[in-house]
Amino acid sequence: MINYQLDDQGIATLTWDMTGRSQNVLNGESCAALFAAIAKAAKDEAVKAILMTSAKADFVAGGDLEWLLAAKGADELFARTLDLHRALRQLETCGKPVAMALPGSALGGGLEVAMAGHYRVASDNPRARFGLPEVTLGLLPGGGGTQRLPRLIGIQNALPLLLEGKRLKADAALKLGLLHAVVPAGTEVAAARAWLLAQTALVQQPWDSKGFRIPGGAVSSPGVQQLFMAANALLRAKTYGNYPAPQHILSCVYEGLITDIDTGLKTEARYFVNTVLSPQAKAMIRTLFFSMNAANKLAARPAEVPTQSYSKVGILGAGMMGAGIAYVSAKAGISAVLLDTTPEAAERGKSHAQALVEKQLNRGQMKPEQAQALLARIAPTTDYAELAGADLVIEAVFEDRAIKAGVTRQAEAVLAADAIFASNTSTLPITGLAQASARPANFIGLHFFSPVEKMPLVEVIVGKLTSPATLARALDFVKALGMTPIVVNDARGFYTSRVFSTYVLEGMALLSQGVAPALIENAGLQAGMPVGPLALTDEVSAELVVKIDRQTQADLGDAWRERPGQSVARKLVELGRIGKKAGRGFYDYPEGGKKSLWPGLAEQFPLAATQPPLAELVQRLLFVQSLEAARCMEEGVLTTARDADVGSVLGWGFPAYLGGTIGQIQGLGVQTFVAQCEPLAARHGARFAPPQLLLDMASRGEAFYPR
Repeated sequence: MINYQLDDQGIATLTWDMTGRSQNVLNGESCAALFAAIAKAAKDEAVKAILMTSAKADFVAGGDLEWLLAAKGADELFARTLDLHRALRQLETCGKPVAMALPGSALGGGLEVAMAGHYRVASDNPRARFGLPEVTLGLLPGGGGTQRLPRLIGIQNALPLLLEGKRLKADAALKLGLLHAVVPAGTEVAAARAWLLAQTALVQQPWDSKGFRIPGGAVSSPGVQQLFMAANALLRAKTYGNYPAPQHILSCVYEGLITDIDTGLKTEARYFVNTVLSPQAKAMIRTLFFSMNAANKLAARPAEVPTQSYSKVGILGAGMMGAGIAYVSAKAGISAVLLDTTPEAAERGKSHAQALVEKQLNRGQMKPEQAQALLARIAPTTDYAELAGADLVIEAVFEDRAIKAGVTRQAEAVLAADAIFASNTSTLPITGLAQASARPANFIGLHFFSPVEKMPLVEVIVGKLTSPATLARALDFVKALGMTPIVVNDARGFYTSRVFSTYVLEGMALLSQGVAPALIENAGLQAGMPVGPLALTDEVSAELVVKIDRQTQADLGDAWRERPGQSVARKLVELGRIGKKAGRGFYDYPEGGKKSLWPGLAEQFPLAATQPPLAELVQRLLFVQSLEAARCMEEGVLTTARDADVGSVLGWGFPAYLGGTIGQIQGLGVQTFVAQCEPLAARHGARFAPPQLLLDMASRGEAFYPR
């Protein structure tokens, strides 16, 4: 786990090199090795200095979450945490200089170990990142991060890293004081040795030195007191109290820094254990780490299909979606033919990519030669012949079957027999669209989300005739883009559009029932959704909601049933208030001003004499989504709870603290969820009736995930 070498100059080098793993992590075995190596170096009189580094590309990736969650209760987890604190305190107080040579990233527990060194030198590695991202998984740093970081760089500088999980490049970490030096790659060990050999006096951590003062001011100083007041207010406004980790981080810093370092570490340990055992952390770790990793590793990819590499793709339609797909393809090193009906439209699509590139150039995130190469890979055209040689073509034209059928036939006429054709439709069934294809086995859905360059999810839709090889090759494309795929079977609205629509429709249903618009919007935010349902309807436009419903009605005929909320969308369209793009919807959007709820809503949708409790509204807005996700599971649209949860969190911002749409059911327990749905169904209709799948699971005491 950790190689120990003592040289003739008295430097003990501790080199992390965990066998069987691509990265070093903190787990039971590595911690035992670390503790033993620290104790040996600290006690051996022949050791004059200690150097810690890694034989792998990165230093230490952080804690092993499987090991963390395997702890048998709070007592064991607390004991483990204190053991790590004691070892790192022994390292930094042993009276010998300690240097950390960091060849690559040091994140989470890795950075916490590194901060126990007196000197940190990093490689000038453009891929290296430094930070404490635990909060993004619902956790807080448990290896001393909440105590050492603010004592090292000051409370004001530390809080963004702790509360937002920011990851810094080496130069930024150096400027902040997190690193002492950045040297050419491969020379970091030599630089660390040189520093160790130059030390002739006792070396101590700043917080162990007499007269230590926290950089930028102590907790008791007026400026820092104001900082904590502002941080608390901003945190509440952003999280609505749904996420315990950031609140506990603030408490750790505040309470820990009014004491000595050892007392502060015990404070951190207590909050750490409380946070790890919280349902929010368990849900976030399951979805944002384990399930996300499985999706990114293409867990749903059919086996024994050779990996497909991509050199050229075609995109039909140069609107915002098509232009975005062309951009992310070119960014991944793939040539993209961007086709539209006129040269002007095709060029406008490339201009979208040009604007994105210019932003990155202005921010120093891209070099001019990189920008030039990226834009050169996008070829705007009106000529279908330019698609020849493309491995994949994606249509991103209007949601009209006739238009989609026309471009499918024209593209296939010039494509190789084994090329894939994909539709970016968000609602129209893939099997129906594939009827226009001469090779439906090669036809698949690739549903990107807007804006493509910011949204990491791709919903991969398998039609009834889509072959396993096409699915595998489509997943290879998503991976090549660096995006996260979920795989669903064909159905109207697929998964994401279908379940997302229940949120906005429920918001409109509440409005039709006389609930105050501001109360509806606040309920959405309190639930943890990024935007209230009425504001979100304005973003997508009530007109689109109505168009999709009309198409559904035409397709289903007598089987169509109106859903609550649809009449509200139709009324808004009749009033010409179609949404944000028109400057008027549920909200008014004055030019240059701040949006506000339209006062005329009170006349169109009179308020009920008695308003429902906020908690009931929150429950309705969340439960209606989970119930529809469960129906997708029952119908086979979804085959794994993993895809349901990853898709909901990444696709439309379902609250991460619940773990996703199915994660919410898992957290409550299927039996409890079903019991809470039954009175909702009695009061508000069949959309809240639990499907047979949930009833059967509840009767058998089953869960979607192992507990």
